[in-house]
Amino acid sequence: MATHILGISCFYHDSAACLMRDGEIVAAASEERFTRKKHDPDFPKNAVRHCLREGGIGIEQVDYVGFYDKPFLKFERILETYLTVAPRGLRSFLTALPIWLKEKLFIPLLIQKKLNYKGPILLTEHHESHAASTFFCSPFDEAAILTLDGVGEWATATRGFGRGEEITLTHEINFPHSLGLLYTAFTYYLGFKVNSGEYKVMGLAPFGKPTYYDRIMEHLIDVKPDGSFRLNMKYFGYTYDLKMINRRFENLFEGPPRVPETWLQQREFDIAASIQKVTEEIMLRMARHLHKETGLPNLCLAGGVALNCVANGRVLKETPFKDIFVQPAAGDAGCALGVAKFIWHRYLGHERQRPLSNAFLGPGYSDEEIRAFLDNVKAPYRELSPVSLVREVASLLDEKNVIGWFQGKMEFGPRALGSRSILADARDAEMRNTVNMRIKFREGFRPFAPTVTLDRCSEFFELDCPSPYMLLVAQVREGKRVIPAVTHVDHSARVQTVTEEENPLFYQLLKAYEERTDIPVLINTSFNVRGEPIVQSPAEGYRCFMRTDMDFLVLGNFLLDKKGQPPLDGDINWRKEFELD
Repeated sequence: MATHILGISCFYHDSAACLMRDGEIVAAASEERFTRKKHDPDFPKNAVRHCLREGGIGIEQVDYVGFYDKPFLKFERILETYLTVAPRGLRSFLTALPIWLKEKLFIPLLIQKKLNYKGPILLTEHHESHAASTFFCSPFDEAAILTLDGVGEWATATRGFGRGEEITLTHEINFPHSLGLLYTAFTYYLGFKVNSGEYKVMGLAPFGKPTYYDRIMEHLIDVKPDGSFRLNMKYFGYTYDLKMINRRFENLFEGPPRVPETWLQQREFDIAASIQKVTEEIMLRMARHLHKETGLPNLCLAGGVALNCVANGRVLKETPFKDIFVQPAAGDAGCALGVAKFIWHRYLGHERQRPLSNAFLGPGYSDEEIRAFLDNVKAPYRELSPVSLVREVASLLDEKNVIGWFQGKMEFGPRALGSRSILADARDAEMRNTVNMRIKFREGFRPFAPTVTLDRCSEFFELDCPSPYMLLVAQVREGKRVIPAVTHVDHSARVQTVTEEENPLFYQLLKAYEERTDIPVLINTSFNVRGEPIVQSPAEGYRCFMRTDMDFLVLGNFLLDKKGQPPLDGDINWRKEFELD
């Protein structure tokens, strides 16, 4: 009999579920893709339903359910923090207390009730889940491990190593001292949404100079040579208030937080550059010290801070580690995968198996299902063979058309990797503004990622290793800056490499485009508009296509031209009428 393990992450942000069968990942998905609530923190009932459906089983066939952290330890931290800062913090404490007493303290009972599950429920510590999610998915038999995020139970960062089926975390930094929360404080100060806009700060940084770096290092944080640190809590409000920073922080940076959606000034660019430099410096010190401690050639990274692909790129380039691995859902969503892996290897003692081969673990739709949807909404289309499809799409891209590309199973993690993507010509300098303003409806400073065939990656970028999950930034080579739409102002790019083994059709499209242009590089951005999750179903893909200035849409083997489509019917309930089961 096969052993099924269901991993669950929820109640903070980016809730998700993952199903494993005999140690192999069957399915994994974030709840936001089903509910359409970005970063949805609620119990992932829809993601669980998808995983069980993909596995062809019912909940009664699940042998173990794993939860990604230990609520009593987290509640202990909340209580102790309140007692430390009392009487300040009463408002935030009273806001948090009811949901803890109602749900969060009683996770096993909640899981039993939500899923009608009667089997064993196991809980791991938050950073154990992060560590397991990266090391057990990596191709390394042994590796150093570094996890960094906002906060788990108490830990905000851990370091250690993994060998075979064992993970040993040797050191940790505890709340309230947190690199993730420091970065989030600046995200808030710069006028972006907490736990959502951190990547905007990273994208903003190259427009500025780190003129506030010394001020941050002198007043806000004390960093040791090994990368360990302590925050000066006089400047932060998150231990006692519902806001990240306080008046002292504002005075230090000579003004209140930027009002969201107002014009960005050079001051904001410089502050973003400064906190980005601080983050990179801390990660570099940590990585160098960890290499000195372990002597291991490979590094596994996880936690929300590991989504900072600029810092990841510097760790790869400037530390003694020869290779690094960051799994595609490095934030809390990936902990659903991590707790399942932890149970299989550490609790049940099974040997390591194949590493994670790709991130395509979400729902997929057959051509029959897609055709049924298109016929229902009376959308004109052409059905093409895969060979004809990639040739025609390559031609359309060469002619400066913007394409919605919907294929196969949805990606797990925040990046579109060629399954739910918007594609465009990287050679056209104006394409960045076109896609940002007319299709994504987002800030013009936001950079786009290049997708490139692995065999020609090092020709265009200063990167000599695969980057399949778009989690490494590298410089565009000086002689190859013919791709301005994916070249940031500092000549950097967040690279995704593609092989035929990982994604055959997407690879063939890149090759067909290369045959026409001799350029194996395209813009690849997520198939969504600002403020919405990446599309999950054909209905969502079609609606996004029709609401934006995309020129063509590919759904499976079907090609749709915007010019031939009927107007969107505002009376249609898209979720109810055309969401495919």
